[in-house]
Amino acid sequence: MSNFLGFDTSNYTTSAAAYISSSGNMISRKKLLPVKEGEKGLRQSDALFHHVRQLPEIYPDVLSLGDFSACAVSSRPRNLPGSYMPCFLAGKTLADGISKSLGIPLYETSHQVGHVLAALYSSKKTELLYRNSPFIAFHLSGGTTDCILCTPDPDEIITCRELLSSSDLKAGQAVDRVGLMLGLKFPCGPDLEKLAERSDRIFKIKPAVKDGCPSFSGLENKCREMLKKGESACDIALYCIKYIETSLIAMTEAALGLSGDLPLVYAGGVMSNKIIKNAVLERFEAYFAEPEFSSDNACGIALYAALKSGLKV
Repeated sequence: MSNFLGFDTSNYTTSAAAYISSSGNMISRKKLLPVKEGEKGLRQSDALFHHVRQLPEIYPDVLSLGDFSACAVSSRPRNLPGSYMPCFLAGKTLADGISKSLGIPLYETSHQVGHVLAALYSSKKTELLYRNSPFIAFHLSGGTTDCILCTPDPDEIITCRELLSSSDLKAGQAVDRVGLMLGLKFPCGPDLEKLAERSDRIFKIKPAVKDGCPSFSGLENKCREMLKKGESACDIALYCIKYIETSLIAMTEAALGLSGDLPLVYAGGVMSNKIIKNAVLERFEAYFAEPEFSSDNACGIALYAALKSGLKV
């Protein structure tokens, strides 16, 4: 049996992974891009530079496993016309060189498809890829707050059609902006969750959601207002998370109204938040990626290489 390589160079993480077909295990290596204290992120030119520097630090461990039959890479954020970010060029360039040197096929897909596949693998629900019916996936991160209709496809593995999306800020952007406001280090998700767990406040939140599409700009303004009034950091952190939680629940209800009672899959870095996850599971039967598969990683991309090679996973 053979192994399958995957590479993902997203806006903030350099990732490589190998799917081991004989055991079904995933070997993953990744490293966050360096962001200076207090800054909200990186320019694309800087992200590309750091990926080029970091790839040699992570891919040799994965490549040393050997016996690879195919390689895949995320070459764009989403499978949509015009979807492009320079940072993905780093992974694409390396994957192209490795596939040529090993004489194996190279498959390209999107960062978003990688997240969905990682969630299916992690939650042991890859069976959804073999049904003749679609499922609903949510991808919540610093770059997207999307609800997508995923349909199994013999050529693309899954096709994604956007059903709903945030109208301004993305959920992950809101988390990071509020976190930086509270003096946390970017990316702020894990520390914001730890801070929120110290609060016992109960908030009655009515999120700004229009036709199933949430808005998060008001959340940032509300948290800044709470901070000016001297409210505790842990209460502000909890308010931020509960606002995203109620927005996601409203988004899920709207999606089910549009598409019917379909399986629900949640992916992306924001979905590693246990507070949000537990609230969703109280309302819906749903499947979540485990935290290590929620944040940016190349595992779903490696799985894509296996699926494109005809392997049933």
